[in-house]
Amino acid sequence: MASRVIPVAPFDLVIFGATGDLARRKILPGLFRRFCDGQMPGEARIIGAARSELDADGFRALVRAALREHLPAPRRPARKLAAFLERVSYCQLDARGAKGWKALKGLIREDVVQAFYFSVGPSLFGDLARRLKQHDIAGPEARIVVEKPFGHDLESARALNATLAAHFEERFIYRIDHYLGKETVQNLMALRFGNMLFEPLWNAQYVDHVQITVAESVGVAGRGAYYDRAGAMRDMVQNHLMQLLCLTAMEPPSKFDPDAVRDEKLKVIRALDPVAPGDIVRGQYEGAEGVPSYREDVGNPESTTESFIALRLEISNWRWNGTPFYLRTGKRLRARMSEIVIQFKEPPHSIFDSPPGQGANELSIRLQPDEGMDLKVTIKEPGPGGMRLIDVPLDMTFAEALGAEAAEAPDAYERLIMDVIRGDQTLFMRGDEVEAAWAWTDPVIAGWEARGDRPLPYEPGSTGPEDAAILLHRDARRWRELKA
Repeated sequence: MASRVIPVAPFDLVIFGATGDLARRKILPGLFRRFCDGQMPGEARIIGAARSELDADGFRALVRAALREHLPAPRRPARKLAAFLERVSYCQLDARGAKGWKALKGLIREDVVQAFYFSVGPSLFGDLARRLKQHDIAGPEARIVVEKPFGHDLESARALNATLAAHFEERFIYRIDHYLGKETVQNLMALRFGNMLFEPLWNAQYVDHVQITVAESVGVAGRGAYYDRAGAMRDMVQNHLMQLLCLTAMEPPSKFDPDAVRDEKLKVIRALDPVAPGDIVRGQYEGAEGVPSYREDVGNPESTTESFIALRLEISNWRWNGTPFYLRTGKRLRARMSEIVIQFKEPPHSIFDSPPGQGANELSIRLQPDEGMDLKVTIKEPGPGGMRLIDVPLDMTFAEALGAEAAEAPDAYERLIMDVIRGDQTLFMRGDEVEAAWAWTDPVIAGWEARGDRPLPYEPGSTGPEDAAILLHRDARRWRELKA
């Protein structure tokens, strides 16, 4: 089955912060892959912009080094690399001063799609947006891409949205969350709304509970200064896990349209109940032989920031009333794994002499490390000896089911950047979504700060604090095993 690659319109993409880690690790390799796959037209150009004292050749050398570091040799053929670098240029500028903006204006064409990627800290978003308009660089339909964090709380998120809105209309602001660009996340919508099989069962009548896990085996070293101000709740739950929750729980949109999809996601956030203190478990990883503790990683011996959090949530609407959603995320856990699990209820009456739990179908949607889905079903165990039942998975690992096409599929950043050029905001967060998520998150954080709650210690390489397991055990449920 051949992959269909549809070229986008000619564009000028300016990457602010082009010498930074995100640009070198994700944005530039992603653009090169799209170029190699034929999706980037010959007229497209990429302009790096940063404070570093580089000329165009110096930046091309940086791009070449980044591609060598982050792409294997077979993925960067010499001829393609040379052709790609011809489309790359550079402009040294000061985001908060006058230097470089006139030169940048001279590089931007008016007859192509204009996109500006803010691969910088949020404190510079307003300065960049203002100067793009002040110097008449961004045309009337120019798009800006902004990275998380989208504020630190509701107040700062509102201020950031207001700053961006002062210079760009909402339809030209792309708040990027790379989790929404993952193939499996989009397949969640295809699974629900493209098949008759699941949607009639996708509600409280048939679903026992939902688990959403984003587990990481690494610590926070290298991000300590930021992470100790944010913690797992702000860094992961308020955005990544919230978006996965919304896509899992939302009502069918009237059509596959950016605002129709985002309207339904917003309704989920607004239907979330407040979280009781007993439904929150926070943790912080300890040190072990050869492994520094969280406090050592962030350089703060008195830190009370969580590196792990588990939550029990409920959604007060007709579809989900009474069905709990369990969310967990953390650092230094047993395995790197992200998945959404839909646990269906047991049959109301079993005609077989089977143990409790047999026949409770389970749909697992894996985001990483191996994207795919599997559905646990109950069948008769082969062989003589009567009707003995076993649970088996119907496995659809994308790499196995779709072969080379899955292996060559664009990663999240590639897909999302091309969506920006196409003008498709379906997989990007709208300003009111961000504010609604913070409006729900802020009271949760304020509550544990007012109570003086401290995170519970947990061993690196574990599944988190024991209380996280108890969170489900008291409901006669258990977490899915963390395995790579």
